[in-house]
Amino acid sequence: MSKRSFTTDVLDWEPWITPVDLSTATPDQLAVLEESGPHARTSQYYHVLLHDAPALRERSALFNAIMYRQGAPPRAERELGAAVEPILNGCVYCASVPARFYIQLAKRPDVIDRLFADGVGAELEPRQRAIADFSAKLARRPPQAIAAEIRALRSRRSLRFRHRRPRRCGPDVRLGEPADADARRTEEAVRAG
Repeated sequence: MSKRSFTTDVLDWEPWITPVDLSTATPDQLAVLEESGPHARTSQYYHVLLHDAPALRERSALFNAIMYRQGAPPRAERELGAAVEPILNGCVYCASVPARFYIQLAKRPDVIDRLFADGVGAELEPRQRAIADFSAKLARRPPQAIAAEIRALRSRRSLRFRHRRPRRCGPDVRLGEPADADARRTEEAVRAG
């Protein structure tokens, strides 16, 4: 449990480095903003991340695939999962956004209140518990999220989770190899669908 004072308020922040000025941005930087979504052009957060355009491109593609893909678990559940990692690491700012979206979408402020008060070990309903456990394991060490956790997620409701290669990757592009046997089992379980 964190000693931080978590909140679902919209928090202000000041960047420690100067955001990229769009009037002097390169064509690639501007293209990355367009790929990131409509909010990116006006967001100082994205303008700071734009200092490393290739990393922002990958971050945005991954985020958009996780949060907005059709046929995935409900958006509220994805926001709940996204709230777990910052609760674990104590980032008040990073927890506020997905927690706020979860409450808006699921209409369940009680779930977020319990997570903020008691941490990721808070008492939750079975489906929420499966999401929190899976997300916590991914946050602590990604290869530890194994087939058992995927089965628990699926058993708590119809989870249509499929491993799909991003569209711009060809069949010969590898995104990385599993680090150990647990990671290989996870990858095989996800592919088995």
